Amino acid sequence: MKTKTVTNFLKKACLFALAFASFSIVAQEEEEEKEKNWFDNFSVSGSVDGYYRYNIGAPNDNSVAPGTSFANESGFALGMANVILGYEGDKVGFVADLVFGQRGEDAVFNSDDSAQIVNQLYAYWNVSEKVTLTFGNFNTFLGYEVISPTGNFNYSTSYMFSYGPFSHTGLKADFVLSEKWSAMLAVMNPTDYTENNPFDTYIVGAQLGYSADKGSAYLNFRYGNEGEPGEVGPTFQADLTTGWDVAEDFYLGINATYLSTEPQEDGDAAGFYGVALYPQYKTSEKFTLGLRGEYFAQYNGGLVVIDGTDISTPFGVDTEGDGSVFAATLTGSYDIGDLTLKPELRVDSASEDSFTDNDGELTKSLSSFVLGAVYKF
Repeated sequence: MKTKTVTNFLKKACLFALAFASFSIVAQEEEEEKEKNWFDNFSVSGSVDGYYRYNIGAPNDNSVAPGTSFANESGFALGMANVILGYEGDKVGFVADLVFGQRGEDAVFNSDDSAQIVNQLYAYWNVSEKVTLTFGNFNTFLGYEVISPTGNFNYSTSYMFSYGPFSHTGLKADFVLSEKWSAMLAVMNPTDYTENNPFDTYIVGAQLGYSADKGSAYLNFRYGNEGEPGEVGPTFQADLTTGWDVAEDFYLGINATYLSTEPQEDGDAAGFYGVALYPQYKTSEKFTLGLRGEYFAQYNGGLVVIDGTDISTPFGVDTEGDGSVFAATLTGSYDIGDLTLKPELRVDSASEDSFTDNDGELTKSLSSFVLGAVYKF
């Protein structure tokens, strides 16, 4: 009888041990699978870039350059190192986009020194299949070009990009309206004030998008008091960005923008407007040739900045504060694995004297050559 009792006890103990071991194995496998899925949803990407720039018929001492952002140093110069950390879950995720170097510092110029490495920093929530909320600092939704050189065909940037917004901090909601149509609404700090809001004013943004197999088109808006010191009224900007595969090897992009800032007191509105075409032809698997032809104008001194006795403007204006520039940029893009070389010839021609030639005389045009090198990982 005692032997039978012990045997039954051993059987139960063995069954319990087997069940516990099975439970432990299943729990461990689930934990390992959870950890594996988290790692699978985590990503690291980015780029590094640099360039060489040479003025043709003008000084090469950094005193003369096109009035646009980033690629304006003479000789061999650094772009930026860009590291993007991201997590994409079923419902939530984040992006931490960090930049180092001259291009990065120029892109986040309103940040304090301690935060000049942050290009984007936001979290998002997929509320449903049709609604996504994003909170934090994100690059602008306006315009054709972007801060990262991996997102642009031309290495140098346009006037419309350089004087439009770079980044915003706020809350935006993206909506999927149908298979091809989308929309976006946002409430944001004054443009490019990404660290905080020192003015207690806000701007609103909106976008209507259409996307198809051959291309896409986006109509963008922003409106509000930008909160800059001085007597200024609300700023309104409308922007159209579109690009289409016209043929198998031929692509055409178009960007048009208009901005107006109303005065709070008597006076006329000031601002700028422009249009650019981006035709690109792919000659082989590794090489593509593209042209950016841009017309850009300011009116009533919309881009003139007066700081004490110093007056700055990207190009000359007449006595009414009006001026314009036409910039033609021919760029080749040659891929060597993850490295892309971009030789570029650019000519800027302004309506007023805007540049300096080798004789120290003011002139309306500037020709320059750029060789950019961009590595993407």
